[in-house]
This record gives sequence, C-alpha cells and structure tokens, in this order.
Amino acid sequence: MDIHEYQAKEILSGYGVPFGAGGLAYSPEQASYRCTEIGGEVWVVKAQIHSGARGKAGGIKVCKTEDEVWAAADELLGKKLITHQTGPQGKVCHRLYIEEGCNIDREIYLAFVLDRAAERVTVVASAEGGMEIEQLAVEKPESIVKISVEPAVGMQAFQARELAFALGLEKSQINQAVTTFLGCYRAMRDLDANMVEINPLVVTKEGKIIAVDAKMSFDDNALFRHPNISELRDKSQEDPREMRASDRGLNYVGLDGNIGCIINGAGLAMASMDMIMHAGGKPANFLDIGGGASAERTAKAFNLVLSDDKVECILVNIFAGINRCDWIAEGVVQAVKQIELKVPLVVRLSGTNVEAGRKIIKDSGLPIISADTLQEAADKAVAAWKEATGK
Repeated sequence: MDIHEYQAKEILSGYGVPFGAGGLAYSPEQASYRCTEIGGEVWVVKAQIHSGARGKAGGIKVCKTEDEVWAAADELLGKKLITHQTGPQGKVCHRLYIEEGCNIDREIYLAFVLDRAAERVTVVASAEGGMEIEQLAVEKPESIVKISVEPAVGMQAFQARELAFALGLEKSQINQAVTTFLGCYRAMRDLDANMVEINPLVVTKEGKIIAVDAKMSFDDNALFRHPNISELRDKSQEDPREMRASDRGLNYVGLDGNIGCIINGAGLAMASMDMIMHAGGKPANFLDIGGGASAERTAKAFNLVLSDDKVECILVNIFAGINRCDWIAEGVVQAVKQIELKVPLVVRLSGTNVEAGRKIIKDSGLPIISADTLQEAADKAVAAWKEATGK
C-alpha cells in the first residue's frame, strides 16, 4: 500500500527526520491561506498523487506570491497528471501540499528498500540526488552507495556515519544526517514498510539537512498490525480493478491485454500468462484466486474480470491440490449462469477429482471450451478470442 507525500512526512517527522513547514490544501483559497500560516517568500505547491516524476508532469510549482499559489492550486486540483509510473490513464489530483521553499545547495538521493535475495534492508544512496535511481544506475553507477543492514541488530550509528561521509557531507552536518538515516530505518522497521525513499534530501546553503520529498510503501500483509497506517489508504489513487479485488480478498493486477485470467496459484498464473503471450495473445490481468477457491470465490473472480471492458475472452486454469476440481467446476457453471457470459470461456482443470469436474462442465450445456493441458488452454483461448473479435 502506498501513501501520499504529506502522510509519509508526518510519519517520518515523528522519527526525527527533518522537514520544512507545510500544510494540506483542498482548494485554491485554502492553499493561499497556507502561505500566511507558513510564512516566508517562496512556497512550493505539490500535487498529491501516488506517483513519482510529478515535476516532469507539471505537478510541482514554485511560487513567490500568494496569487501565484492560488493560480497554481486552481490549475492542479482536479487535473489528471500522466507520468511514466501512472501510465497513459494518469492519476487525478484531489489534494495539494503547500511547503516552504529552501535555499538548496546540493541534493542527495536516499532510499531504504528490501533486498529479498539477501533477506535484509539495504540502504541505497547517492550524492547525485534529484534524479531517478534507475537513471543513476545507468549513467553514474559509481555514484551509488549501498549499505546492508543486519536484521538481528538493525542499522547502527557507525553505518549511518559511514554513509554520511561517503555522500561527502561536512563534519557539521554528520549528526543531522545520522539522525535522518536512523529515523528512516526505524520507521521502516517499526511500521513494516517495504520502502522509504527521500529524493531529494537537500543540504541548504545554511548548512541544514532537510527532506524535501518522501515516499513510503507498506506490506499489505502486515497492515492488520498497523490500523493507523491502514487508515491512510487513498482508494482514488488505485486501479479500480485492483481496489475491488483487494476488498474481496483476491490477488489482482490489471494489465493491458484482452484475455482475462482466473487462476489459482501465483506460479501457475505467471506460467499461464507467459503461455498466452507465446500463443499470440495478451493477458488482461494477473488474478490468483488462491488454493482454497470456493464456488462463491470463483463467481466473485468472474465478476471482477468482466468488470474490465477490455476483456474479450476468459481463461480459467485451475490445479486442484487443496481444492477439488468438481467444486471449481460447480463455481464456474454457477458464475456463467448468473452473469450471462457474452465472451468465449476456456476452462482447464487438473488435479483432485478432475474427471468429475470435467463431467460437470460437459453436462452443463453451456458454451464452455474445455482443455486438458496448459498449452492447449492458451492456444484455444487465443483462437477463441480471434474468432470472436476478428482481431
């Protein structure tokens, strides 16, 4: 689960990470009023959407008068911002964060991420801040500093000092940097975050260290332990299909293809999508209904997949280990009858009670295309899609 910049700043400030003064605004009038609260002569108006590269999309504006802040807020509120992370559909800005400006001397990139291969938190930093880490890795890989944190003891002060020196900070700035680095790590550890990113972390001309931006992402599976974090979820920033799936306990990722997938098991789902591509089609989604998929759960999956207007064919691929093929077959038949399916449907069943499941499909009298193997299922799904659409 992602959260907004202002929410991440509020959390991290409680761990000692320094930020400039700022406030939230939902209207141009409110944005203008924030200027008088904050004070100063320069303010930054930031669109609050779940995406990076907002500046390139026109979502960050530097203003020197209250009238400029009002105009910037009026332009950004309700505007759809399109970045390379949002895709062509973009994301709509419904709120703004107004922040005081600062005299930037230099910028630093800082991120705490999970290294799943090493099974520990890795700190990634670079003295070349303000750039995307992917771009840095290609153009200036030597500028990236990495520190691995031993989970048994956590990040130590000496590691934070080593990182500060590696980033070329002056002696007078080391203590500020150590507080910032350790605060980010503790926030990540305490709140089960997947990522904490500050880009840029700036050094001002006055010698202060200030986090100008902040991003945090959390492990969905640990949100039950942090109800205060769960409350920060903004559904308006999520893919509507993925949001509906999450609310129904299904694992769903929307894609750009035309063949909807209903599959149990993440590995089988990935293999099925690969096979669809190999057969000449494009999957419309990744959907794992889980190993214990019931008839009711299968019906929910059908409704979810068909809520995507781009879906022109459906492939159901079930391997029943914990489950039973006859239960799944009953769920498929029940779902098809309820929703009056208007697109081709290919079903491949394997595993426990597979013969009984196939018999239920065959005896249903419904126009369901059966397949015995994964390759056959993918080939039949692509062929059925082409025949139905003429594409």
